[in-house]
Amino acid sequence: MNIPEVGFNHNKTANREIEVIDLEEIYQRKESLNHTPTLPHRVNFYLLIHIEEGEGEHLIDFVSHPYQSGAFITIQKNQVHAFDFSHKPKGKVLLFTQTFIDQALANMRLPEFSPVHLGDTYQPVFVPTPEVLSSTQQLLAEIVKELRHPESNSLIVMFLFSSLSLMLRRVMPENHHDRLSKDQLGKFSRFVELLEQNFHRTRDATHYADKIHSTYKTLNLICKLATNQTAKQLIDAYTILEAKRRLVLDGLPTQQLAYELGFEDASNFVKYFKKHTLITPSRFQKQFILK
Repeated sequence: MNIPEVGFNHNKTANREIEVIDLEEIYQRKESLNHTPTLPHRVNFYLLIHIEEGEGEHLIDFVSHPYQSGAFITIQKNQVHAFDFSHKPKGKVLLFTQTFIDQALANMRLPEFSPVHLGDTYQPVFVPTPEVLSSTQQLLAEIVKELRHPESNSLIVMFLFSSLSLMLRRVMPENHHDRLSKDQLGKFSRFVELLEQNFHRTRDATHYADKIHSTYKTLNLICKLATNQTAKQLIDAYTILEAKRRLVLDGLPTQQLAYELGFEDASNFVKYFKKHTLITPSRFQKQFILK
């Protein structure tokens, strides 16, 4: 069983780049979907899940994160995740694309969406204070109302989404990105973008520093400010994460994956993978493919 890749359904949203779905709707529709929501699947959009009532665990990039009533769960674009429907929690799922983020950034003071899932303090699940929870639930309800309005206005949706994002951003655990200037954040986002495109060609931090017209020292400083990790640690974190995804997404044998990731031979890749995960690639693969 390989993990399916799920795209944003523009036909369902009348070409809007944002949608809100009740978890109850996913329970009812799960048999008709082209993937099983409770099994790992990769998304090419962002998700913000709000648990109104219930508890369980959400699998994100092969790590289970427990949640409770009131929790918000953030899923980054291209992450692998799986819902926990064992207790059928009540809540809503907000889906939005990179295009929506770009449009919102062009129209208002929305903070940049940059990759936070590579940091050592990454916490995708958090519960706001009761006061913030009440406000965010109201904003989420207003987004739903506006999307359903017969004369729905995209700017109103963007303003509501921006307010929701800014309010949640204030209470997210360890939000290191606030330490970065706009220029530093731009360089960090560009570094991660280049890393995603070229990690299989080079794992040399100096190469990426040159590509963003920076020095190795400056790139290291930016990475530490953003994630508490060095540029090299981030390169290794992303390489391991992508190796895990490909082991399960594509079911690749170790030797082929080593070649695709730019390692000289399979033994070097196995040593590299085991150094960072404490298990071999084949053992990791069996844990998820056989589930």
